[in-house]
This record gives sequence, C-alpha cells and structure tokens, in this order.
Amino acid sequence: MPATSAALIAPRMHSDAHAQIYQARLLVVDDDEAVRRIVAELLHEEGYEPVIAASAEEALELLSKNQFELVISDIKMPGADGLALLRNLRESHPETAVIMMTGFGQIESAVEALKLGASDYLTKPIRLAALTESVLTALNRRFENLEAANYQKSLEGDVASKTRELEQAYAQINETYKLTLEALVTALDARECETSHHSQRVVKYSLAIGQKLGLSTEELEQLARGALLHDIGKIGVPDSILLKPGPLTEDEWVEMKKHPEIGARILSDIEFLKNASEIVMTHQEQWNGDGYPAGLVGKDIPLGSRIFAVADALDAIVSDRPYRKGRSLNYAREEIERYAGRQFDPQVVQAFLSLTNEEWISLREEESIFRTKD
Repeated sequence: MPATSAALIAPRMHSDAHAQIYQARLLVVDDDEAVRRIVAELLHEEGYEPVIAASAEEALELLSKNQFELVISDIKMPGADGLALLRNLRESHPETAVIMMTGFGQIESAVEALKLGASDYLTKPIRLAALTESVLTALNRRFENLEAANYQKSLEGDVASKTRELEQAYAQINETYKLTLEALVTALDARECETSHHSQRVVKYSLAIGQKLGLSTEELEQLARGALLHDIGKIGVPDSILLKPGPLTEDEWVEMKKHPEIGARILSDIEFLKNASEIVMTHQEQWNGDGYPAGLVGKDIPLGSRIFAVADALDAIVSDRPYRKGRSLNYAREEIERYAGRQFDPQVVQAFLSLTNEEWISLREEESIFRTKD
C-alpha cells in the first residue's frame, strides 16, 4: 500500500542494467484518488514505497520538507496543474526527475511537458510495463546527469586549481625576471658611477607620464621594461669610453652611439623583452630627427621612447653629477618645455607638465627630494 510519508526503499533490481538505481524517493501526484492509488500500488508491486499527494500544492508542501528523486504527476488538476508543478520543480528542484501522466486528448500538454524538462509522459490508463520502464529510465537518466554534473564540477575545480597554480608560477617567473633584470641594471648603473639608480628612477618617471597619457596595463609594463633596460647596450662599450672623465673624441662618440643597437640585439632574442627592445633601440631618437641611431622624426619614434626621453631628461637635470649639482624641478620643467617640438614630443611634454611638483616629489621621496628652487 502507498506510504503517507517519505520513505527510503530500495527498488527491486531486475538486471545489471538497473544496478545504477539506488534507494529512490518517489512522489505520485493526482487529484483522482483512484488513479493515484492504482499508480502507487503498481509501484509498490515493483518494490517501491511511494508517497502520494492529491494536488500540486500538497506536492510542493511535501517537496519543501523532503527530497524526492522522482515525481510522477497528472497534468490536468484543479488549481495549479501539472505543468505549473513541473515549472516549479525545474526552478526549485532541478535535480528531480519528472514523469507526467495524461489522459486522452491531452497530447499537446504532454509535448509541452517534455519541452519543459519532463523525462517522459504516460497515457492513462497506466500500464505496469510502461510505468516500470519509464521510472527506471528516468531514475537512470537522473543518476547519469548527476554523475556528469559532479564530474564537470570536479573537472572545473581541477581546472581552476591548475589555473591558480599556473598564475602563481607565472607571477613567480615574472618576479624572478624582474629581480634579475633589476640586479643586472643596478650593476650597470654602478659601473657608470655617476648615474647610480638612474634606470630605476626613469622607470617611475616614465610610468607616471605614461599613466597620464592613458596607456594600458600591458603598454605600461613594456614601457617599464624598456625604460629599465634602456642602457643595457653599454655592456658592450669599453670602460675607457664609458668611464672617461673628459669629453669624448669623435671616434669615441661613434662607439658610444652603438649602445642602443647593441642593447636591442641583446634583448631581441628574449621573447618577453622583444617589445622592450624597441624602446632600447630608439631611446636616443629626438622629435626633430637629430637623435640616433636612425634619425627618426616625430611619431616614427615609438611612443614609449618619446615618453622615456622626457623622463630621462628630467632625471639628468635634477640629479647631482661630479661636475655640477642637480638643478631644481622648476628649472627642469622650464627646460623640458623649452625643447618641446625639438627634442621632445609636445604631447608627452604636456603630460609631464600636468603632473604637480608634489606628485614628482612623491616619486622620488625615498631619495633626496626634488629641489623646487635652485
């Protein structure tokens, strides 16, 4: 006889194909007492102990308190009908399998039920063979769907975990690259004694200008690398020239002017530094074409190099040298503005001038601060 409350009953297994069916909770919903009792008795004969409900409202009440693996419901009922119950189940209990029962002339409603996600529909009067097959199929399909969903969730978890591991590894590699490059550049700056920490400073200055110009995160990253490594080619310049205290001869200048090309060659074979090598190659070019090594003019010079040129000039003007004291920030502003359109890109100069003295001082505050007056 049908149960009046939820019960866990293992269905009778008919073959190995049915071994996937576990203890299943079944709910039979029909406003016709005779029909729901007949269906419940047929299920009872197959080894199930179903729970019965006389309406969609009663079924929802039972569903709010108990979990059912399968609901077998009539379509046409007073009040909320079977389709309304099905819609509610798909929304609030999507894992529950549903079989609809329909009388003669209700085939269109049955088709609609299938579209809404019902596993199957049975026509009245209900036959035992059809009911048994439909229930087993619905429960098996539900089990397979849950297994697939669990596998997908597990797979997504594995992918997310591996993604996090890759991101961490990538971050560690990037940090290693950064520290290695900074150590190399620090050694180079130390070799050229009068420019200690020059490369690290022009990175900060270049990024401040680049942000004012609206560069993307990726563009700022490439700008930083290019600014950091701009003088890497001086590795190939002899000490007798690089460290010479007096003016260079014409021949010595020829050698010195090779350092952008040397630096670009060093970096060009390193995949993640290829874009930075463009800045290294062109960092001595000037807006009016008087720079080297190619004598590029205006916007033929990469934007990163045009930004770097202003940052480099700023650091050169305000930094102390053995032969002179650094000049004030205000003096640097006036000097750089005076050379806009000649040595420097006017648009970049405007971005530089838009930064306040306070902003520049904050960039250099860990060292001796900018003087605002000479």
